[in-house]
Amino acid sequence: QVQLVESGGGLVQAGGSLRLSCAASGRTISGNALGWFRQAPGKEREFVASISWNGRYTVYADSLKGRFTISRDNAKNTVYLQMNSLRPEDTAVYYCAARSGGGTADTDRGYDYWGQGTQVTVSS
Repeated sequence: QVQLVESGGGLVQAGGSLRLSCAASGRTISGNALGWFRQAPGKEREFVASISWNGRYTVYADSLKGRFTISRDNAKNTVYLQMNSLRPEDTAVYYCAARSGGGTADTDRGYDYWGQGTQVTVSS
């Protein structure tokens, strides 16, 4: 019932920043925890970040904490991923996802709705 559409991906040089957005439609996601995942070529999809329904709690992959920030604006039905100090190894397709519940989760099995993904390419 929830449709998610990512935007903001593209090509950026190493050390640069991007902000990804994910807009939800179909119904409000104000009660749902949200997450970001990514999948690099030849690798499995990995967890990036999660945020609780009210934005009070966030969880990050250990390797990304300090560079990436997840946030949400429930009034806009949107979740964001701010990515700073980007590295070539951050190159991947980035997906947003929504849980049925309101608490954070760090595995893709915990999410029920997924966007189509947006490509992020970091050049050296």
